[in-house]
Amino acid sequence: MLKFLPFILLILYGFALWKFSAWQLGRQLDAQSRPLSDPGLKPVIARLALALGLPGIPVHVYEVDPVNGLAAPDGRVFLTRGFLRKYESGLVSADEIGAVIAHELGHVALGHSRRRMIDFTGQNALRILLMTLLGRILPFIGIWIANILATALAARLSRRDEFEADEYASALLVKAGIGTGPQKSLFHKLDRLTSSPGEGIPAWLLTHPKSPERIAAIEANEARWGIRSG
Repeated sequence: MLKFLPFILLILYGFALWKFSAWQLGRQLDAQSRPLSDPGLKPVIARLALALGLPGIPVHVYEVDPVNGLAAPDGRVFLTRGFLRKYESGLVSADEIGAVIAHELGHVALGHSRRRMIDFTGQNALRILLMTLLGRILPFIGIWIANILATALAARLSRRDEFEADEYASALLVKAGIGTGPQKSLFHKLDRLTSSPGEGIPAWLLTHPKSPERIAAIEANEARWGIRSG
Protein backbone atom coordinates (compact mmCIF):
# COMPACT_ATOMS: atom_id res chain seq x y z
CA MET A 1 0.00 0.00 0.00
CA LEU A 2 2.82 2.40 0.88
CA LYS A 3 4.32 2.11 -2.59
CA PHE A 4 1.11 3.60 -4.04
CA LEU A 5 1.02 6.44 -1.50
CA PRO A 6 2.92 8.99 -3.63
CA PHE A 7 0.56 8.40 -6.56
CA ILE A 8 -2.51 8.66 -4.29
CA LEU A 9 -1.14 11.93 -2.89
CA LEU A 10 -0.68 13.25 -6.43
CA ILE A 11 -4.31 12.44 -7.26
CA LEU A 12 -5.51 14.13 -4.06
CA TYR A 13 -3.36 17.16 -4.86
CA GLY A 14 -4.84 17.37 -8.37
CA PHE A 15 -8.38 17.07 -7.00
CA ALA A 16 -7.76 19.79 -4.40
CA LEU A 17 -6.26 22.04 -7.09
CA TRP A 18 -9.31 21.58 -9.33
CA LYS A 19 -11.71 22.28 -6.46
CA PHE A 20 -9.84 25.45 -5.61
CA SER A 21 -9.87 26.54 -9.26
CA ALA A 22 -13.63 25.87 -9.51
CA TRP A 23 -14.26 27.80 -6.29
CA GLN A 24 -12.15 30.71 -7.51
CA LEU A 25 -13.94 30.75 -10.87
CA GLY A 26 -17.34 30.65 -9.13
CA ARG A 27 -16.44 33.67 -7.01
CA GLN A 28 -15.23 35.56 -10.07
CA LEU A 29 -18.40 34.74 -12.00
CA ASP A 30 -20.59 35.81 -9.06
CA ALA A 31 -18.77 39.13 -8.83
CA GLN A 32 -18.69 39.89 -12.56
CA SER A 33 -21.99 38.59 -13.95
CA ARG A 34 -25.69 39.32 -14.06
CA PRO A 35 -28.75 37.62 -15.59
CA LEU A 36 -29.15 38.05 -19.33
CA SER A 37 -32.18 40.07 -20.31
CA ASP A 38 -32.37 40.85 -24.02
CA PRO A 39 -35.72 41.09 -25.83
CA GLY A 40 -34.21 39.84 -29.10
CA LEU A 41 -32.78 36.71 -27.50
CA LYS A 42 -35.78 35.77 -25.36
CA PRO A 43 -37.69 34.00 -28.20
CA VAL A 44 -34.64 31.88 -29.11
CA ILE A 45 -33.98 30.90 -25.50
CA ALA A 46 -37.70 30.13 -25.07
CA ARG A 47 -37.59 27.75 -28.05
CA LEU A 48 -34.61 25.93 -26.56
CA ALA A 49 -36.36 25.69 -23.20
CA LEU A 50 -39.53 24.35 -24.84
CA ALA A 51 -37.51 21.70 -26.70
CA LEU A 52 -36.02 20.60 -23.37
CA GLY A 53 -39.37 20.66 -21.58
CA LEU A 54 -38.20 23.39 -19.23
CA PRO A 55 -40.04 26.55 -18.14
CA GLY A 56 -36.97 28.61 -18.92
CA ILE A 57 -33.19 28.60 -19.25
CA PRO A 58 -31.25 31.00 -17.00
CA VAL A 59 -28.39 32.57 -18.95
CA HIS A 60 -25.91 34.97 -17.40
CA VAL A 61 -23.68 37.70 -18.82
CA TYR A 62 -20.03 37.48 -17.78
CA GLU A 63 -18.73 41.05 -17.90
CA VAL A 64 -15.44 40.45 -19.72
CA ASP A 65 -14.34 41.46 -23.22
CA PRO A 66 -13.22 38.17 -24.84
CA VAL A 67 -15.71 36.42 -27.11
CA ASN A 68 -16.68 33.17 -25.41
CA GLY A 69 -19.41 31.06 -23.86
CA LEU A 70 -18.99 29.19 -20.60
CA ALA A 71 -20.59 26.33 -18.70
CA ALA A 72 -19.58 26.82 -15.08
CA PRO A 73 -18.84 23.84 -12.79
CA ASP A 74 -22.10 24.56 -10.92
CA GLY A 75 -24.14 24.15 -14.13
CA ARG A 76 -24.75 27.82 -14.90
CA VAL A 77 -24.47 29.03 -18.50
CA PHE A 78 -22.69 32.27 -19.34
CA LEU A 79 -22.12 34.45 -22.39
CA THR A 80 -19.36 37.02 -22.23
CA ARG A 81 -20.08 40.69 -22.73
CA GLY A 82 -17.71 40.56 -25.68
CA PHE A 83 -19.91 37.97 -27.39
CA LEU A 84 -23.05 40.02 -26.77
CA ARG A 85 -21.37 43.08 -28.26
CA LYS A 86 -20.87 41.11 -31.47
CA TYR A 87 -24.59 40.31 -31.41
CA GLU A 88 -25.57 43.92 -30.68
CA SER A 89 -23.41 45.15 -33.56
CA GLY A 90 -25.07 42.71 -35.97
CA LEU A 91 -22.03 40.49 -36.49
CA VAL A 92 -23.78 37.57 -34.77
CA SER A 93 -27.47 36.69 -35.11
CA ALA A 94 -29.88 35.77 -32.31
CA ASP A 95 -30.02 32.19 -33.62
CA GLU A 96 -26.20 32.00 -33.57
CA ILE A 97 -26.25 33.12 -29.94
CA GLY A 98 -28.83 30.39 -29.40
CA ALA A 99 -26.34 27.90 -30.87
CA VAL A 100 -23.75 28.99 -28.31
CA ILE A 101 -26.23 28.57 -25.47
CA ALA A 102 -27.20 25.11 -26.80
CA HIS A 103 -23.51 24.15 -26.91
CA GLU A 104 -22.94 25.21 -23.29
CA LEU A 105 -26.09 23.36 -22.25
CA GLY A 106 -24.50 20.32 -23.87
CA HIS A 107 -21.50 20.61 -21.58
CA VAL A 108 -23.85 20.73 -18.60
CA ALA A 109 -26.14 17.89 -19.72
CA LEU A 110 -23.24 15.60 -20.65
CA GLY A 111 -21.50 16.05 -17.31
CA HIS A 112 -18.36 17.54 -18.81
CA SER A 113 -17.62 19.57 -15.70
CA ARG A 114 -17.37 16.40 -13.62
CA ARG A 115 -15.39 14.67 -16.35
CA ARG A 116 -13.02 17.61 -16.60
CA MET A 117 -12.51 17.40 -12.84
CA ILE A 118 -11.43 13.78 -13.23
CA ASP A 119 -9.34 14.62 -16.31
CA PHE A 120 -7.75 17.61 -14.59
CA THR A 121 -6.90 15.56 -11.52
CA GLY A 122 -5.37 12.77 -13.61
CA GLN A 123 -3.50 15.18 -15.86
CA ASN A 124 -1.85 16.96 -12.95
CA ALA A 125 -0.86 13.66 -11.37
CA LEU A 126 0.50 12.46 -14.71
CA ARG A 127 2.32 15.75 -15.28
CA ILE A 128 4.13 15.57 -11.93
CA LEU A 129 4.88 11.86 -12.37
CA LEU A 130 6.33 12.43 -15.84
CA MET A 131 8.31 15.44 -14.66
CA THR A 132 9.82 13.31 -11.89
CA LEU A 133 10.64 10.33 -14.12
CA LEU A 134 11.77 12.20 -17.23
CA GLY A 135 13.62 14.76 -15.15
CA ARG A 136 15.84 11.95 -13.86
CA ILE A 137 16.34 10.31 -17.24
CA LEU A 138 16.66 13.51 -19.29
CA PRO A 139 17.97 16.34 -17.15
CA PHE A 140 16.91 19.86 -18.18
CA ILE A 141 14.61 18.76 -21.04
CA GLY A 142 12.64 16.07 -19.18
CA ILE A 143 10.37 18.60 -17.49
CA TRP A 144 9.79 20.35 -20.82
CA ILE A 145 8.82 17.06 -22.50
CA ALA A 146 6.51 16.15 -19.59
CA ASN A 147 4.69 19.47 -19.96
CA ILE A 148 4.28 18.97 -23.71
CA LEU A 149 2.83 15.46 -23.23
CA ALA A 150 0.42 16.54 -20.48
CA THR A 151 -0.70 19.58 -22.49
CA ALA A 152 -1.29 17.43 -25.58
CA LEU A 153 -3.43 15.03 -23.53
CA ALA A 154 -5.45 17.93 -22.09
CA ALA A 155 -6.06 19.35 -25.58
CA ARG A 156 -7.19 15.96 -26.89
CA LEU A 157 -9.70 15.54 -24.04
CA SER A 158 -10.95 19.10 -24.49
CA ARG A 159 -11.55 18.53 -28.22
CA ARG A 160 -13.51 15.37 -27.41
CA ASP A 161 -15.80 17.34 -25.10
CA GLU A 162 -16.29 20.07 -27.69
CA PHE A 163 -17.36 17.62 -30.40
CA GLU A 164 -19.82 16.00 -27.97
CA ALA A 165 -21.28 19.37 -26.94
CA ASP A 166 -21.57 20.34 -30.62
CA GLU A 167 -23.53 17.16 -31.32
CA TYR A 168 -25.85 17.81 -28.38
CA ALA A 169 -26.36 21.39 -29.57
CA SER A 170 -27.17 20.23 -33.10
CA ALA A 171 -29.83 17.84 -31.85
CA LEU A 172 -31.33 20.49 -29.56
CA LEU A 173 -31.35 23.15 -32.28
CA VAL A 174 -33.09 20.76 -34.69
CA LYS A 175 -35.67 19.83 -32.05
CA ALA A 176 -36.26 23.52 -31.33
CA GLY A 177 -36.94 24.17 -35.01
CA ILE A 178 -33.88 26.40 -35.39
CA GLY A 179 -31.73 23.89 -37.25
CA THR A 180 -27.97 23.63 -37.51
CA GLY A 181 -27.55 26.49 -39.98
CA PRO A 182 -26.75 29.11 -37.30
CA GLN A 183 -24.37 26.71 -35.59
CA LYS A 184 -22.38 26.21 -38.79
CA SER A 185 -22.51 29.86 -39.85
CA LEU A 186 -21.09 30.86 -36.46
CA PHE A 187 -18.17 28.45 -36.88
CA HIS A 188 -17.48 29.95 -40.31
CA LYS A 189 -16.90 33.34 -38.66
CA LEU A 190 -15.59 32.21 -35.25
CA ASP A 191 -11.87 32.76 -35.91
CA ARG A 192 -12.58 36.26 -37.17
CA LEU A 193 -14.81 37.07 -34.20
CA THR A 194 -12.38 35.84 -31.56
CA SER A 195 -9.11 37.24 -32.89
CA SER A 196 -7.90 40.69 -31.88
CA PRO A 197 -5.42 42.87 -33.79
CA GLY A 198 -1.91 42.03 -32.64
CA GLU A 199 -3.10 39.24 -30.35
CA GLY A 200 -4.20 36.48 -32.70
CA ILE A 201 -6.40 33.56 -31.66
CA PRO A 202 -7.13 33.36 -27.90
CA ALA A 203 -5.51 30.58 -25.88
CA TRP A 204 -8.79 28.80 -25.07
CA LEU A 205 -9.51 28.32 -28.76
CA LEU A 206 -6.20 26.50 -29.27
CA THR A 207 -7.51 23.53 -27.27
CA HIS A 208 -10.73 23.37 -29.32
CA PRO A 209 -11.16 21.59 -32.67
CA LYS A 210 -10.67 23.78 -35.71
CA SER A 211 -13.86 25.28 -37.12
CA PRO A 212 -13.80 23.29 -40.42
CA GLU A 213 -13.51 20.06 -38.41
CA ARG A 214 -16.49 21.04 -36.27
CA ILE A 215 -18.60 21.92 -39.30
CA ALA A 216 -17.67 18.61 -40.94
CA ALA A 217 -18.68 16.73 -37.78
CA ILE A 218 -22.04 18.53 -37.67
CA GLU A 219 -22.71 17.65 -41.30
CA ALA A 220 -21.71 14.03 -40.65
CA ASN A 221 -24.26 13.94 -37.82
CA GLU A 222 -26.90 15.43 -40.12
CA ALA A 223 -26.23 12.71 -42.67
CA ARG A 224 -26.43 10.05 -39.96
CA TRP A 225 -29.71 11.48 -38.70
CA GLY A 226 -31.15 11.84 -42.21
CA ILE A 227 -31.30 15.63 -41.98
CA ARG A 228 -30.76 17.76 -45.03
CA SER A 229 -27.64 19.91 -44.59
CA GLY A 230 -28.28 23.62 -44.75
